[in-house]
Amino acid sequence: MISAFFVFNQKGEVLISRLFRADLKRSISDVFRIQVISNPDVRSPIITLGSTSFFHVRVNNVYVLAVTKCNANAALVFEFLYRFVSISRSYFGKLDEEAVKSNFVLIYELLDEILDFGYPQNTEIDALKMYITTESIKTEMAVREDSSKITIQATGATSWRRADVKYRKNEAFVDVIETVNLLMSKEGSVLRADVDGQIMMRAYLSGTPECKFGLNDKLVLEKRTDRAKADNAVELDDCQFHQCVRLGKFDSDRSISFIPPDGEFELMRYRSTTNINLPFKLQTHVVEPTKSRVEYSIHLKANFDPKLNANDVVLRIPTPRNTTSVNCKVQLGKAKYVPAENVIIWKIPRMQGAQETTLTAEATLATTTHRQAWSRPPIELDFSVVMFTASGLLVRFLKVFERSNYQSVKWVRYMTKSKGTYQIRF
Repeated sequence: MISAFFVFNQKGEVLISRLFRADLKRSISDVFRIQVISNPDVRSPIITLGSTSFFHVRVNNVYVLAVTKCNANAALVFEFLYRFVSISRSYFGKLDEEAVKSNFVLIYELLDEILDFGYPQNTEIDALKMYITTESIKTEMAVREDSSKITIQATGATSWRRADVKYRKNEAFVDVIETVNLLMSKEGSVLRADVDGQIMMRAYLSGTPECKFGLNDKLVLEKRTDRAKADNAVELDDCQFHQCVRLGKFDSDRSISFIPPDGEFELMRYRSTTNINLPFKLQTHVVEPTKSRVEYSIHLKANFDPKLNANDVVLRIPTPRNTTSVNCKVQLGKAKYVPAENVIIWKIPRMQGAQETTLTAEATLATTTHRQAWSRPPIELDFSVVMFTASGLLVRFLKVFERSNYQSVKWVRYMTKSKGTYQIRF
């Protein structure tokens, strides 16, 4: 798959180099330095020159590069590059030029373990840390014990977790984080609405626990006799799981069973395009009574439960390019005109559910000889709402089973947010 692996600094100097096959020479690094690092116009992470392909990822002030002359799977190459970045951060905190120079011996040792003839091998951090360590030298007996554990992890089903994990307080945190993508026409009809979601988990559990939790997935609820609940259920268009999840159980009864890795990991990623609960409704009235004036009336309403609050609500309302000044009045928060960006930025630090507020503004325009038609870009709305999901997805239960039958504390938190993807035309 990979013929050569390099790490460059931002000047193009080679910090780490490893050739795995004879089809490339070390001078291939000069090609990357000239064609990519020295060329500010290059933006693509994949560059193909002749029969040689360069896959690179920039992290802080270093370039991580994989070179191949075969028709490699690009997604697999980038997955390995990002996995290398994660392993490096786990070992020495931050991947930058100084860290690479200080830990180059360790990096070469890691490369010997995670790549064999250019093919990725075991990249699980917990397994690597058992036999690649910069700490004190272990005794012969400890090395034997660790070697037996490595054999289990290399051949067993739980290579992502050690068996000797212990915590004084056993806790599991589940965060359901959703990003709402909306494009609404000026008439108020929804042109596009979907949700990109991920379920992040932090497992601080002793031993090798078996975790199980269920979602209000549509296929689960339709098996029930209560059809009214099924109509309000969530339908997921597609979902991806961490390798620890037993996919057979999910296909049969929509329950998610797994032995979690130790610490934080992404358990699931999903997408939904049906029955989206839009957290905000925006009514716009923008008129140009004269060639030198534009009047705005923007009405914002929170469509979620009054017990909840939205934080950091920011509206970016476009203005014509020849705007000279804007007079804004708001009922909630603060609004100001930013000439450099040609927008009115309306910031509301906190907004309660079911609350309504209005912005009125008058923009004064400069007279120009050749007036171009105003394209009217859409209004962008950013926000974050805790304990609310736009898709309606909920965690119905979370159970932890372990041989010692210890008591565990479970926490579930929901958050819906938008960063420039919630747009309304006017």
